[in-house]
This record gives sequence, structure tokens and C-alpha cells, in this order.
Amino acid sequence: MNEEVSRFRQDAVPQDSALRDSVPVEKLIHLALPVRLTHMQNGGRGVPELACTYDIHPRGARLLSSREVNVGDLVTVERGRTKSVCRVVWTADPCSALRGQFTVECVEGNKIPWEDELRLMEEQYLPVEAGGRGRALAMNNFRRGGANRRRRPRYQIEGGADVVDVAGGSHLEGRLEELSEFGCLISADDLLTPGTGLRLVLNMCDVSVALRGHVRYTAENRAMGVEFQEIRQGDRPLLDYVLKHLRKPRVEDFADLEVVTEHMAAATAG
Repeated sequence: MNEEVSRFRQDAVPQDSALRDSVPVEKLIHLALPVRLTHMQNGGRGVPELACTYDIHPRGARLLSSREVNVGDLVTVERGRTKSVCRVVWTADPCSALRGQFTVECVEGNKIPWEDELRLMEEQYLPVEAGGRGRALAMNNFRRGGANRRRRPRYQIEGGADVVDVAGGSHLEGRLEELSEFGCLISADDLLTPGTGLRLVLNMCDVSVALRGHVRYTAENRAMGVEFQEIRQGDRPLLDYVLKHLRKPRVEDFADLEVVTEHMAAATAG
């Protein structure tokens, strides 16, 4: 068996303590770097191919490649003299605008191939929308009676939300319940007061999106409506990817419709 595969450990992570201390776990940089990608299958190695990072973080990267990969695949990612064994943890829908993209996490290797870039670069954020009035209208989506003023649709969704109070530094974990292009509804045991500035990471549909915004209102002491102001560079396509997925009709919706139709037809016949 190939030595690299035999030394593979599922729970292994990069062991560079200096990197862990200097780079926050959630830090992600939108950056294109050329890398060599080698698939590891059946104890052997495939032919190296050129690929490119879409964004990088301390545990791995999102890559773009012309070759199809599957979740769970092992690949070797090389850049210069640095090499890491990685596992594929997410692949984009091949019918979406993100086709060809996939995310890997490093599982073996003492140094990740983009360590220097992570040390030197900072995350960049872009405005969600230039005009404040549009965002204010969009946030009516999360208020009762706001249906007639709805500018962007809202969707029910299940996910997690890691929220940090920008000024106070406090951290809380919440549950993502609703999402739109300009805001979201988060339920949590501890709520922040309206006006509080936030940095939040939404974990949904197997992807993570980082945003900045503020608490616009709280509802029934169980949830808070958050208005987005900025989104991390490189994450806008991921947010659009999720929203497009949520717009698709669900199979169960059609199943419910079919049952109701048959019931009504039977009642009419009777």
C-alpha cells in the first residue's frame, strides 16, 4: 500500500502551532493560487493535474478543477515544496454556477501550502447592497404583516449561526431559521439588543458564509432579525447558491398537492 495512504489518520490536523496561534480558525481569504492536485485511490496515486484555489483557510481550501471528485475522496495538494493530504468534504452541484468547485480539509501534513498567504493577508468584506433603503425594505420580510412590502423572498432553512458581538466580543451560537438576500432570523437562548453590530458565520446546506451586520429587532424573546451589511469577499456566490437551492420546489410540496387533489376529486364524484 502507498506509504502516504498507510500513514493517513482520519483525525489528523495540521500540527504547526505557530499557524494555529496566529490565524483564527474562521479566517478565510478569497485568493486564487495554482496548486498540483493528485487523487489517491486504491492505495495508489493518480496523475497530477493543475488546479486553482478559490479561497483558503487554516484547515483547507475551496478548489476549482476540471476533474470530477466525490465527498470522501483523498487528494494530495502540492504547492512548491509543501504538500498536504486532504479529504474532499463538499462538492458543488454540477448543474449550478459553482460547478467544478469543491472544498477540502487537510488531514495530514505539518504545513499547509498557503500558510504564508494566511499570515500576511486579511479578510475582505464587500457591501451587500449600496443603498440602505433597499435593505430596510427587505428586512420587512421578517416582520408580521410585511408580505405586501416584500422586496426579496424569505425562506425557511435549518442551519447554525456563530455570532460575535463586534463591540463587546461576546460569542453565541444560534439556530438559523429564515434567510433572505439581505437578512436572516436567528433563534438563540441569549439574544442581543437591537442595534448591536455583529460578525456572523452561517452554516447551511454544507457551506459557510461570513457576514457583517446588526440586530434589527428581537421577537418574542426567542429570536432576532439580523440585517446584512457586508459579506466576505468570495462568499456571495455561496449565498446565491444556497438561495437558489431554497427556491427549488420540494418533492414533498408536490406530494401534498397530489393528495389534496385526489381527495377533492373523490368528494366531487360523491
